[in-house]
Amino acid sequence: MKQNLPLLPGPIGVFDSGYGGLTILSKIREVLPQYDYIYLGDNARNPYGTRSFEIVYEFTLQAVNKLFEMGCHLVILACNTASAKALRTIQINDLPHLDPQRRVLGVIRPTVECIGNLTGSRHVGVLATAGTIKSESYPLEIHKLFPDITVSGEACPMWVPLVEYNEADSRGADYFIQKHINALLCKDPKIDTIVLGCTHYPLLLPKIKQFMPDGINIVSQGEYVANSLKDYLYRHPEMDSRCTKKGKCHFYTTEAEEKFTESASAFLEETISVQHISLE
Repeated sequence: MKQNLPLLPGPIGVFDSGYGGLTILSKIREVLPQYDYIYLGDNARNPYGTRSFEIVYEFTLQAVNKLFEMGCHLVILACNTASAKALRTIQINDLPHLDPQRRVLGVIRPTVECIGNLTGSRHVGVLATAGTIKSESYPLEIHKLFPDITVSGEACPMWVPLVEYNEADSRGADYFIQKHINALLCKDPKIDTIVLGCTHYPLLLPKIKQFMPDGINIVSQGEYVANSLKDYLYRHPEMDSRCTKKGKCHFYTTEAEEKFTESASAFLEETISVQHISLE
């Protein structure tokens, strides 16, 4: 049954399981600074990458519902695990009865669309959470557009905790980052392009570049998702008209406010204020 959701124009919702989506939000705000945004981080239940399809879908739908209730007509799942495990089900099964005029978009398709122009060898690697790798979303989407490209994936279960617990610059991080880069390149030495298939991973970029061999393209999702959203709003003026444009951004977390503020401010290089929110 259709919910009684706000009809007035509202902000664009950006959802992630933790801090990683801030890397997407930051790039979106660079490209589209005039829009209003709500960022919702489900930090209390992070990480999503090791959870089952059913649980990721349940948690993601709760977040989407909350953002709709807060006035969003358009929600970006700035989380690869949610995009891989929940997006399609929400689009097909839930939106028609929640509100067929509202939209939920993911981060995998915009990332995949750029791959064909970046790889010369036609061998691509994906570093992502166990959930995203298990879903095979990247090989499936890449092969739809570029059937000639060979895709290899490597799950990096420790990388998100390194970010969430502010250990990205530690020597412990060196071990796990080098381990998974080497493992991926052992699977296919012809790889010349590697997708960072988790929105947390750009926060590990200095370390990733340190251990990545020369000549390999590193695809960080933010700019591709931001430009794809700009194009989407241009092609869908009816949705653009439902998005408010005062240049404001509000942050919400399911975790303790102080912890989120401290970490998020470091990632965004600006001081933010955040409010606690419950999704259950």
